[in-house]
Amino acid sequence: MMATAPRLRVVPASPDEAGTEAVTEEERLSLVFAALSDPVRRRILQQIEAQALLVSEIAAPFNISLQAVSRHIQVLVRAGLVQQERSGRISRCSIDVGPLFDAAVWLNRYTRYWQGQFDLLGATLAELDEQRAAEESATTAPHAVAAGPAPAAGIVRGPRRARPRRRK
Repeated sequence: MMATAPRLRVVPASPDEAGTEAVTEEERLSLVFAALSDPVRRRILQQIEAQALLVSEIAAPFNISLQAVSRHIQVLVRAGLVQQERSGRISRCSIDVGPLFDAAVWLNRYTRYWQGQFDLLGATLAELDEQRAAEESATTAPHAVAAGPAPAAGIVRGPRRARPRRRK
């Protein structure tokens, strides 16, 4: 008798993966972000980032049914984040970081916008700190004696307040 190696079958990400309908980049990103929105699915990705695991090994740390974990895995497979290989009843899952990279590239487009917002916030906070420092130094400075005529009786002159700086 000749022993044969078990045959592995890669589970398609979706029924239409055979090529009947192409998924646009926007739809793929929507699937990735929807898949990443659930904390259980994010933990599954963390588990399989180092090595491929059986579905039962993935399900072990969770306090949910094996069927629920399988459904989470199927969402990750449809998003392209997980590849699932089957050999009979055994299913092994591994991570595919390609869609994560695509999502990171998409998010990175907004880096320039947010950097500008943070720079503006930093400048505003620095200006507020300068105003507070000027106000504190004006209120704590000793009263200077005026060289001109004495003020009218009953009128007390206080220190001058710093004028706010104008933006250029």
